[in-house]
Amino acid sequence: MKLALEVLGQILLTLWHVLPWLAGMGLVFAVLSRLSPCNGGKPWWEKRGLVTDLCYWIFVPIFTRYLRIGVTVLATIWLFHISDGVKISEFYEHGHGPLSRLPFWMQAIGYLVITDFVLYWIHRGFHRGFLWKYHAVHHASEDLEWTSASRFHPVNLALGTGLVDVVALLCGVTPDIFLVIGPFNIITSCMVHANLDWTFGPLRHVFVSPVFHRWHHARAVCDKNFASTFSLWDVMFGTYHMPAGQLPSGYGIDDKEMPEGLMPQLVYPLLQRELVPVAVSNGRAA
Repeated sequence: MKLALEVLGQILLTLWHVLPWLAGMGLVFAVLSRLSPCNGGKPWWEKRGLVTDLCYWIFVPIFTRYLRIGVTVLATIWLFHISDGVKISEFYEHGHGPLSRLPFWMQAIGYLVITDFVLYWIHRGFHRGFLWKYHAVHHASEDLEWTSASRFHPVNLALGTGLVDVVALLCGVTPDIFLVIGPFNIITSCMVHANLDWTFGPLRHVFVSPVFHRWHHARAVCDKNFASTFSLWDVMFGTYHMPAGQLPSGYGIDDKEMPEGLMPQLVYPLLQRELVPVAVSNGRAA
C-alpha cells in the first residue's frame, strides 16, 4: 500500500510539472503548424498514438529522475568513496573539482556542445544492430508531432541522455545548469518534432530544424540527420540530408507488429531478436 501511494505521488508530482508544458506547447504548436505546416492532415490532438505519447510524457521524467539519482549515487560511492546521503548531496550541490570553478555560462555551453556531440554518436549507434529495436519505439510514430518527442524506451534513455548527464555530474559540472538546459532541451526537442516546414535557411547547416529532423524520421531515409541540436555534426561526418525544395513525409517503421501503448512498447523490444532500420532493410543505405 505504501509503495502504491509513493508511485501515485510521483505520478501526480510529474503531472503537476508536465501539464503546464503540455498546455503551453500544445497551444503554440497548434498555431504554428496551422501557419507553417510541413505535412497536411489532422491537427496534433487527432494524431494516431496520442495517448501513448502522453503516457511517455509521464513515464520518462519519473524513470530518468530515479535513473540519474540511483546511478550517480552508486558511482559516487564507488569512485569517490562517499556513502553518506547528506555528504553526497553536499558534494554535488554546486559541482566539484576544476569544472565547477568555471563560469556558469561556460559550463552550460560546454555541456550543450560536448553532450550533443556524444549523443550524435550514441544516436548513430542506436541505428545499428540490436540497439535499433529499442530506438525503433521512437520511430514508430506514423503521425510525427511534437508530442512524439518523449517517446523513448528506457534502454534508449539509460544509454543516451541518462548516461551523458551522469557522466557530466561525475566530472564536476554544477547541477544548476540543468535548470537552464532542461527547459531548452524540452522546447527544442518538441520543436524539431513538430509539424513545421522550418529549415532555418542559412543556419540549416549549424542548427537542427523541424524539416531536418523530420527527414530523419522519414521511412525512406531514417539513417541520416542524427544530431539533436547542432546539425553541424551531420555535415562534418557525412550524414546530413536535407534536399533543397523537398519536404519529408511518410514516417514510421517497417515492423507492423510494433504495438501501441506504453507498456506493450516497453516489453516488445525485449522479445525481439533484432530489428533492422527501415533505410537498410529497404535497400536504401545511409
